[in-house]
Amino acid sequence: MSTADSTLIALEKKFWQSMVDEDTDTALAMLAEPSVMVSSHGAMEFNHEQYREMAEKGSMVIKSFKLSDMHVTHPNADTAVLTYRVKQAMAQRGKSEEIEQEMADSSVWLRKDGEWLCVMHTETEVEAKAAKPAAKKTTAKH
Repeated sequence: MSTADSTLIALEKKFWQSMVDEDTDTALAMLAEPSVMVSSHGAMEFNHEQYREMAEKGSMVIKSFKLSDMHVTHPNADTAVLTYRVKQAMAQRGKSEEIEQEMADSSVWLRKDGEWLCVMHTETEVEAKAAKPAAKKTTAKH
């Protein structure tokens, strides 16, 4: 793994941790302006002020996360696309009951003046794998 890939993975983890810690300033320092988010709610472009509003007053908060299957692709020297899976626990703001989700995520990072900034993030819920029905046993009749 290259140094750039390690840096980008560390930045992605730092961004996720900033959401758990409700540390909006840390998240904003890693976001391009404007940025784009694509989720089950559709596509939206937002600036730093709008991100702060979502992060600090949104109805849901991230309580924990675990990233896996991380992959980094570089279309060019100043662009990186991260893809990965995340298991996340969320709760309504101020409530303790958590909802767990498994998602397939991607983030696009651009290097500007030597610093990596996230310009786009997508998330898609991964359907739970349905249990396969047991195979029926057949017996031969003689």
